Amino acid sequence: MGAVRDEVARRLKRWQSTALPIGQAALAAGLSWLVATEVVGHAHPFFAPIAAVVCLGVSLGQRLRRVVELVVGVSVGVGVGDVLISLIGSGPWQIALVVALAMSTAVLLDGGAVIALQSGSSAVLVATLLPPSAGGGLDRMVDALVGGLVGLAVTALLPANPLTVAHRQAKVVLDELTEALRGVATAVSERDAVQAAGVLARLRGSQEALDEFASALKTGGEIATIAPIRWRRRHELGRYETAATPVDYALRNTRVLARRALAALRDGERMPDVLPDVLRQYADAVDVLRVELERGDEPKKARAAIRDAAACATAQHLGGEGFSTKVVLAQVRSVAVDLLQATGLSRSDAAGSLPPLR
Repeated sequence: MGAVRDEVARRLKRWQSTALPIGQAALAAGLSWLVATEVVGHAHPFFAPIAAVVCLGVSLGQRLRRVVELVVGVSVGVGVGDVLISLIGSGPWQIALVVALAMSTAVLLDGGAVIALQSGSSAVLVATLLPPSAGGGLDRMVDALVGGLVGLAVTALLPANPLTVAHRQAKVVLDELTEALRGVATAVSERDAVQAAGVLARLRGSQEALDEFASALKTGGEIATIAPIRWRRRHELGRYETAATPVDYALRNTRVLARRALAALRDGERMPDVLPDVLRQYADAVDVLRVELERGDEPKKARAAIRDAAACATAQHLGGEGFSTKVVLAQVRSVAVDLLQATGLSRSDAAGSLPPLR
């Protein structure tokens, strides 16, 4: 029974996270039909709710472009379908020909995958459910436009919080960074090459989290642009946008650091005793950065913590004779510059605020 309850709770939680998009799609479908029938005067505007649902069903950050793609795709598919079906009739080979020509036309017009797919599906609907005699192509184009615009209006009037997904994805990325830094620190202090290899393997799989973080920022940016009640969130979202690229670089430099630390351990190079402490201080600073970003504060505490940690990373305290150890020294400094940029400093200011190597 406990396993059943846990599974039910998991599914309810998943539904709860998608309840707003589902409600938006349902409302947009109904409203688009109402507008197309009562305002525009179309008797069977089935393209309107389809366009609304498709527009709201795609990932945010693409909806403004998607409305245009839907209208273009429907126009191409309906146009090709209406012309050909009226000339050659409807049947299996006619449907195949119409779909091939509609999608080919979309591709030749330099359209994307969405335009090509929408062209093909629109041509199928024209060739099967609604032949040319059932309604003009222009009416269907208008229906698609109505559905897309209603979808955007629903997004603007009932928007999600643009920071919710940004908070969640930023936490994933920053947690990856802190765990990697602490993992390398432990591997170095314990001279454990196996653990260093594990950290490196995990870092190599971190790109998906970075991509989702970038997508979350694009989502939040679109919501904050088209939803008036979310405009005040743009400033807080801007801090995440400022941090996104430097955090990406920090992860990449940490990956190089982990790889060279692994090489140093395998080659028996002796690394500085202070190195693990520096890396742990970096990890603590990243935790502070995450909290300050979530609160919408300027990350002053994180900036100070990074500078304090970097003060230990000097040639005197973090030197080494081996090649890999010297690369580790360079990466320790590069990570500091990346993290300082994530707090809002320019690259020149970030590099200038660190103690000189000599």
